[in-house]
Amino acid sequence: MRYKIEVQDETGIWSDVRGDDGAILIYDEESAARAALAEKFPVLVQMEKYAGGKRTRVIRIIEDED
Repeated sequence: MRYKIEVQDETGIWSDVRGDDGAILIYDEESAARAALAEKFPVLVQMEKYAGGKRTRVIRIIEDED
């Protein structure tokens, strides 16, 4: 499995988190994706614990075998 992280903007649109080179950040382990999410968006991740509502998420990438 591979994972990517997404963040929601103030209008409710989800978008992929990208690196400095513009490529989508992809991780081989969910724990690594969650750690990167907490590192890049520490305030949003902490707010979700107390204020409710999701503004960040880790998504599993399902690869098509065809």
